[in-house]
Amino acid sequence: MESRLILSHLQARLPAILEDLRELVERESPSLDKPAVDRLVDYLGGRLSDLGARVELIRSRDYGHHLRVRWGPPGPVQGLLLCHTDTVWPVGEVNRRPFRVSDGWAWGPGTHDMKGGIAQLLAAMGAMRDLGIGPALPLVAIFNSEEEVGSPESRELIEEEGRRSRYCLVLEPPTGDGHLKTFRKGVGGFRLRVTGKPAHAGADHAQGVSAIQELAHQVLRLHSLTDYAAGLTVNVGVVRGGTRSNVVAETAEAEVDFRVPSLTLADAILQRMKAIGPTSPGLQVSLEGGLNRPPMERTPAIVALYRQAADLAAEMGFAVGEGGTGGASDGNFVAALGTPVLDGLGAMGSGGHALDERVLVEQLPWRAALLVRILQTFN
Repeated sequence: MESRLILSHLQARLPAILEDLRELVERESPSLDKPAVDRLVDYLGGRLSDLGARVELIRSRDYGHHLRVRWGPPGPVQGLLLCHTDTVWPVGEVNRRPFRVSDGWAWGPGTHDMKGGIAQLLAAMGAMRDLGIGPALPLVAIFNSEEEVGSPESRELIEEEGRRSRYCLVLEPPTGDGHLKTFRKGVGGFRLRVTGKPAHAGADHAQGVSAIQELAHQVLRLHSLTDYAAGLTVNVGVVRGGTRSNVVAETAEAEVDFRVPSLTLADAILQRMKAIGPTSPGLQVSLEGGLNRPPMERTPAIVALYRQAADLAAEMGFAVGEGGTGGASDGNFVAALGTPVLDGLGAMGSGGHALDERVLVEQLPWRAALLVRILQTFN
């Protein structure tokens, strides 16, 4: 009965949820535009304070400021929530694609990834205040400002809180089917550099050793490591090299992305990549990089969180499935510490990082209600 009451309350609050989402979207916040992100963070800190949270501003020199937000009295254990305030869209994108609600969808840059999730969290906290509901554990939420560029600064903060937490909830979007995420691949990156010997392409072609030719061999070698059955992908996404068409290229380089489902496979692929050498004499090949985000592996503890959440959704008359993705989130950092993570609790929709980005309006209240029940129950 309590679940239905929470859901009914939030359904009545849908216009306010959409207004929050509009405000978040129109306060644009591209990862590398610090003043823009700071403006959103200042606004969000005020909204969270109004909801009764204790808000700590963590200042950054190079990126937007971060927030550490607390609800409930301190205790020996806590629950952790992760959100990010940055988007991939430049300032001005909202003028080209204004926030709008039509045909059951809320459209606009950042709606799906992940301002819809933040709007749901604000709604959940407002419902808990309005209905006199408290969380089962003290809560800490991290709102970081550079997730879309790898969380280089906030990772330490996230891991610090992750070690103190009994569980972690991530307000990133669910799968396209609305499933909660119980696994994510790890993500790594390399820069491959090749050095050869320059020469005139007409008069002295035989005296040159082409870095571009060698890079082509290396690209084929790297792509051959992809193993779909094992869940491993390797992708050379950017290549550069040479100076002019009539010069045998002295240098060339490539940017490489790889995705792995487990640490065991990550270790194996890293060893194979580090063993890469030139295919011909007169060349130098170097590879720099590594694993940026460890995989979030599907563990029994993570599955237990999912099953509890699925039972709570069933109380409200909804079914929620389980899935995963090849993309990573900040939840990967926490899962690697051994703290169970339930991801995909954000807004259901599609088009993240795309021009048709949108979220499903009717899903916003019930996913916020599910979050309330999870916070009431998980301990």
